[in-house]
Amino acid sequence: MKVLVCISNVPDTTTKITFTDNNTQFNTNGVQFILNPYDEIALTRAIELTDGDKGTVTVINVGEANTEATIRKALAIGATDAVRINAKPHDAWFVAYQIAQYVKAHPFDLILTGRESIDYNGSKVAGMLGELLDLPSVSIIKKLEVDGDKATVEREIEGGKEILTVPFPFVAGTAEGVAEPKIPNMRGIMSARTKPLKIIEAIEVKTNSEIISYETPTPRGQVKLVAADDAAKLIELLHTEAKVI
Repeated sequence: MKVLVCISNVPDTTTKITFTDNNTQFNTNGVQFILNPYDEIALTRAIELTDGDKGTVTVINVGEANTEATIRKALAIGATDAVRINAKPHDAWFVAYQIAQYVKAHPFDLILTGRESIDYNGSKVAGMLGELLDLPSVSIIKKLEVDGDKATVEREIEGGKEILTVPFPFVAGTAEGVAEPKIPNMRGIMSARTKPLKIIEAIEVKTNSEIISYETPTPRGQVKLVAADDAAKLIELLHTEAKVI
């Protein structure tokens, strides 16, 4: 089985986020970038499914040269090889289009993404890939099992869970529960240095969105304490200040 795992390079969640150029550019100075945690879950499950010479795992990233440390980490975790499409990931459509064109020339049995990247939280790439490749796509799966030429996936829905049987090839966006992320061992780190990393140029495509500006959330205000037996005061504050009732 040939598995493709789409990975993204995202800021660590502990990083303090700031903007420059009148809040139109994300300030990368001093920012620690990591492998997107949801993509790491997808990668771990792909490695589990192909363990014991049952297949190969290729990771693919749309990014510039500064993402290669993240790609090498994916190789250290256990990916067989890697592809970097040399371009700034303008938006989800651009990323999905670049990956889809690569897959059309290099077919895979299974394409996994994380449910979303933790910087933009769009949850778009998996669905777009399915549409561009004319393949079934399942979003935010919590479980993935393979049986011959098909897979069983489980996802949460309102009030319960949904279990689907999907024939290969297909696309899936993975979430917590699919696998526990692996920590690279020394052998994996050393072997990652020599594993193949293919760099290809992006295909020109019109971007469909543009970031005009960024803004940080409004700072939290002071907390007002209300006595447990003063329901009238609580209702008044919720109505006049919080404006939720």
